[in-house]
Formats: sequence, C-alpha cells, structure tokens
Amino acid sequence: MLRGFKGRFFVSNQVGAVPVEISVLLGRSVLPMAQLLRMGRGAVIPLDAHEHDEVWILANNHPVARGEIQIFEEKISIVVTRQANVYDFMAIGT
Repeated sequence: MLRGFKGRFFVSNQVGAVPVEISVLLGRSVLPMAQLLRMGRGAVIPLDAHEHDEVWILANNHPVARGEIQIFEEKISIVVTRQANVYDFMAIGT
C-alpha cells in the first residue's frame, strides 16, 4: 500500500487521468411516439430553447455548468458562464 505524500500524489494523478465525457444539451422536446416514428430525413424537431439561452454542460450526463454557444471561424465551442444548479436541471419540462 502506498503511504504518505507520494501515495496521495499517485492517487491524485490516477484520478486526474480518468476520462470524463462532456456533452452539451441545447434543449428538449416531448413528442408522441407516432410522430417520432414518422420522422425522416429533413424532419425538424422543435426545442424548448431560444437563440440566446444558456446551454447545459454535462459531465458523464450529470449537469456541472451552464454556458453560451460561441462560433469562431466555423468552429463551435461553449463558454462556461456559471456553475449548474442540479435542481434547475431536474425541473426542466415539469
């Protein structure tokens, strides 16, 4: 077993190396299954979001932050604006 500072440093490095999947939620929509099954190429799914709304930043599907979409030279990125409130996230759509 590792002990002392070196052991904590080793564990810290190992935890820091664990990959975390980051995803961004633009908005949500609730549709009847029949409508979803009829959709094909070119179908439009309306979302409950507007152009300048903040997006949800998720780490392994858990809300961690809010952000804004930024487009620069055809590249899309997200600017973190604040910490996420998990209760706000859970209240969406209720």
